[in-house]
Amino acid sequence: MITATTTQDIDLVLEAPKAEELAALLVKGDRPPRPSALSASLTFGWRAMLKIKHVPEQLFDVTAFPIMMVLMYTYLFGGALAGSVSAYIQFLLPGILTMSVVMITMYTGVAVNTDITKGVFDRFRTLPIWRPAPMVGYLLGDVVRYLIASVVMLAVGMLIGYRPHGGPLGVVLGVALLMVFSFAFSWIWTMFGLLLRTEKSVMGVSMMVIFPLTFLSNVFVDPKTMPGWLQAFVNNSPVTHVATAVRELMEGHWPAADIAWSLGWAALLVVVFGSVTMRLYNRK
Repeated sequence: MITATTTQDIDLVLEAPKAEELAALLVKGDRPPRPSALSASLTFGWRAMLKIKHVPEQLFDVTAFPIMMVLMYTYLFGGALAGSVSAYIQFLLPGILTMSVVMITMYTGVAVNTDITKGVFDRFRTLPIWRPAPMVGYLLGDVVRYLIASVVMLAVGMLIGYRPHGGPLGVVLGVALLMVFSFAFSWIWTMFGLLLRTEKSVMGVSMMVIFPLTFLSNVFVDPKTMPGWLQAFVNNSPVTHVATAVRELMEGHWPAADIAWSLGWAALLVVVFGSVTMRLYNRK
């Protein structure tokens, strides 16, 4: 009996280079060149894309979930907070876009943990490739998912009244900044994926971290309406800096301070959690 997993493995093998061709090269003494860091990372990124091809249900969190988030929060809070849906969507959409994409990043840790339990990483470590390539490949594949979620949310937002005054350039710059931050933020979840034992524990810990971080921000309301002690946290949250930068870029402004903070947070996340991730990966 051929299972779905077996079929997926067969398809992945068929899409790989022919074993006979590689054997012929080795017999001739012509070893294939060692792949560069970029090519190895892109190969693992393509592997992540193939997983979506074989299990398209994985796209649920970047299609149905973003649509639900935009519609639910716009129509629930629009009238109460801004007086109308059309007024609130102008403030909400860039923020809810940031929040949704950042929340989606946690599935990276689940994917890493799944491959560990299957023993796939033991094979990756024996390959003569750039050591971080499997991890970077996961994140590059997930960036495609983040882009899909962004396009879906922007399309829904424009259908219900969102109008980015910054035009296409402002939207592209805002989404690009969000992709950079999300790529960096995903390293937190690769660490958890390597550190924790099961998918459920990865999901549980991720929820405990990501919900306070995303909801305690300026995604839904202006922090000026909050108590002073809460403003101090919200105003210095990385999600607040990113949401503000995306919102202002899409409005046609250039928020230099918030862009600098967003890129600074991204660099810090990569340095800290990227280093911890690779340390765990080498010792796993």
